[in-house]
Amino acid sequence: MKASTMIVGALLAAGATETVNFDKAEIGKPPSGWTATQTGTGHANWEVVPDASAPSQPNVLKQSGQATYPVCLKDDTSLKDGFVEVKFKALSGNEDQAGGVVWRAKDANNYYIARANALENNVTIYHTIDGRRTEKKRVRMTVGANQWHTLRVEFQGGHFVVMFNGRQALDWDDGTFKEAGKVGVWTKADSVTEFDDFSYGSK
Repeated sequence: MKASTMIVGALLAAGATETVNFDKAEIGKPPSGWTATQTGTGHANWEVVPDASAPSQPNVLKQSGQATYPVCLKDDTSLKDGFVEVKFKALSGNEDQAGGVVWRAKDANNYYIARANALENNVTIYHTIDGRRTEKKRVRMTVGANQWHTLRVEFQGGHFVVMFNGRQALDWDDGTFKEAGKVGVWTKADSVTEFDDFSYGSK
């Protein structure tokens, strides 16, 4: 697994990286240029809010609604091979306290997702097809609530490497979504989660 991480890292070395920190976005609304939506039922509530603990102050992107899977996709992205990374903090949630990243998204119902969960203390990778999420692999890792963590996925062809707080958590191979797609962030159910420093890039 370590070798595969090095290979993907080398492929990204020459690529351009974009970072969104939400600091110039309008407070109380979803960020401009993003599709704030959900997979399934309920009502997601995505909005930019201030947080003095933000890794890059003053603002973060917060999800505080309740839906099957709240999703927020960056509209102008189209990545086939590259990486997506975000810093997140799980604030509360009785059913779930999750923060995740999405890649190769066709729309709000078809994408890959990796997430870390502070209630379950694990990191998991899935695909969602026609709105149905299927777990593929998980690993137990400590995910503290009310703490900022970094979640990253590097993807090259059908090979995916998930990193949590700078450590490799798991890898997985799959060929469901082969074409370029959008990247974004994700939560589940009643998770109240904040996101900051959303970064992505292609090889």
